[in-house]
Amino acid sequence: MESRFDAQNATVVFNLEMFHVSEDHGFLLPNPLKELPGYYQPWMEIALHLHDLIENHKLQSEVNKLPLLRIQHLNGHRQLRLAHLMLSCITMGYVWQEGEHNAAKVLPKNLAVPYYEVSKALGLPPVLVHADNVLANWKKKDPTGPFELKNLDTIVSLPGGESADNFFIVTALVEKAAIPGIKAVKDGINALLQGNDDVLVRALQDLAASIADMKNALKIMHDHVNPRIFYGIIRLFLSGWKDNPAIPDGLLYEEVSQEPLQYSGGSAAQSTTLQCFDEFLGVVHTKECADFLNRMRDYMPPSHKAFIQEVHALSSVRAYIMSAGNVKLTTAYNLCITALKELRNYHISMVTRYIIVAAANVKADKVSQNHGTNLQKTNSVLEERGTGGTGIMCFLKSVRDTTKAALMV
Repeated sequence: MESRFDAQNATVVFNLEMFHVSEDHGFLLPNPLKELPGYYQPWMEIALHLHDLIENHKLQSEVNKLPLLRIQHLNGHRQLRLAHLMLSCITMGYVWQEGEHNAAKVLPKNLAVPYYEVSKALGLPPVLVHADNVLANWKKKDPTGPFELKNLDTIVSLPGGESADNFFIVTALVEKAAIPGIKAVKDGINALLQGNDDVLVRALQDLAASIADMKNALKIMHDHVNPRIFYGIIRLFLSGWKDNPAIPDGLLYEEVSQEPLQYSGGSAAQSTTLQCFDEFLGVVHTKECADFLNRMRDYMPPSHKAFIQEVHALSSVRAYIMSAGNVKLTTAYNLCITALKELRNYHISMVTRYIIVAAANVKADKVSQNHGTNLQKTNSVLEERGTGGTGIMCFLKSVRDTTKAALMV
């Protein structure tokens, strides 16, 4: 890409808008649409009643009766994003309706064909991703009210009741808390290009504060998402068909491919935010973790993936600070690394509660509690893996440790 700094005119042209990143919403989709054109009413009817259809084992039969709709009546990015969200959630419900041991192996053409077309138009894979269930799956109850838990709801709900909705909403709040940090990355790169140490110090301080706010937002999860429901219900409907023992060969998309396709499920690694911060700060992970994180970039909107790549290309913050001998810069940098390490530590503690401990409780309690729904399912084959397909604790601890190792002494 062209240079982001015009030395002659001292004009920095690296900004967020060129990557479709909002100053007000960060990587969140601003004001997502809630309805599609009338032609797509059959999709909406199913997407907005997923819980009942799955609970009553009727979703697959309703999907099989869908007309084959094409995407030429979808206009603009936001309609495509809503269509992808709806078709993604319908697909997850279709595949997992009968539980992990009876997963559907074939996605019928009346769902597979338009889903593939929408995905191709957006540059996203045909599977539920973070860009769907978090970035584009929120609405305000009071349009004039604040962006906070009690004023937010999901557009499409997966099984799991309030816990499922709150899981996505709290994750959206974490993305919201990251917005000052995203702006700080922009400011920091521009300061680096201009050689302005004072602005770079402030940018690093702002980034550290934003990461701390992300951790505080994540803490809300404990009060609003039930670990048993997350482990027993929600997690299954986030699981994909790559590195998944429940669907070892992948999913056949009828009239799209002659062979089954394999895609990872939803994962926090698909969030552009933390990968952007890692690139800006020069945090280098082990090859195995880096390979997985790089693969997860293909599950992001292409413009967001391009943003990470541009940050990587332009940011030499770590090398610059190491050679500068500026105590203020070093201190501010270490604040960022410490905040990032603490966020990742907290994520590990959450995974311990919501997956490791929850799995142990399910094993100990052979008679599963229903929590008001018959959707409770024991994820035995998925127990040690994240929804993205990784060995989750080993991955998270490795990423945490390489973050800690970036501290400057």
